[in-house]
Amino acid sequence: MKFSGQILKMISDHTKPIRYYLNLSEDLICMNQLFNQELSFQHIGYQCVSCGNDEPVYRMGFCKKCFFKSPYASDTILRPELSTAHLGIEERDLAVEKEIQLVPHIVYLAYTGEVKVGVTRESQIPTRWIDQGATLALPIARTRNRYEAGVIEVEIKKHITDKTQWKKMLQTQEKDIDIISIRDSIKSYLPKDYEQFYSSDEEVWKMEFPYEVPMNIEAFSLNKKSEFTGILKGIKGQYLCFEGGQVINIRGHEGYVINLSVS
Repeated sequence: MKFSGQILKMISDHTKPIRYYLNLSEDLICMNQLFNQELSFQHIGYQCVSCGNDEPVYRMGFCKKCFFKSPYASDTILRPELSTAHLGIEERDLAVEKEIQLVPHIVYLAYTGEVKVGVTRESQIPTRWIDQGATLALPIARTRNRYEAGVIEVEIKKHITDKTQWKKMLQTQEKDIDIISIRDSIKSYLPKDYEQFYSSDEEVWKMEFPYEVPMNIEAFSLNKKSEFTGILKGIKGQYLCFEGGQVINIRGHEGYVINLSVS
């Protein structure tokens, strides 16, 4: 089988185990069906996820121009506390920013090799956790907009990391984590004016990945090595894992145009 197209992040279904689809232009390729098969990648160009031009990807799948102009690449994507749509203040495109920011958001704890705090739109559950490679997740606050969630996260991340360390996520064996007790212990970190958003009756989400921890892990990038061939052994987060422990971050390659062959 041969495919060609622009890489976007993998689409997932919350099944047991999680089912993944490689989003390659017009093709959705079920990756779970390709385990133990040989995959060959060839990087042949770029296509910006916003404007579609063929300039090299600068960051997050965007060309340099779009990265600094698109509302989908603004600072508020990574730093929700900077959101201003609730004040009617435009950063790049107020209509888009309202769609992103003025919807219910969730502050959550997730286990990705260690417990982290994060923010996501309510509509992105559980996709956000699957993308991060979280085996456990628990909403801890529900807010009316992105700004409110960001303010809560800022206070909590003074005590708990808000980063996912990809190597720790891929190398950590499954553990029993009392994430509810951790939630209870951090309630006092919420700003007083935001305690109303705290949620104490949430269920723990569990994610089961089609993945076994390899002996060693080595990441590769098609930016540095334009061709790669390997036998697919597992998937976790947005990482494909190959025989011998070589891994590639598919989301980190959004906007890359590739040829893919399966044998």
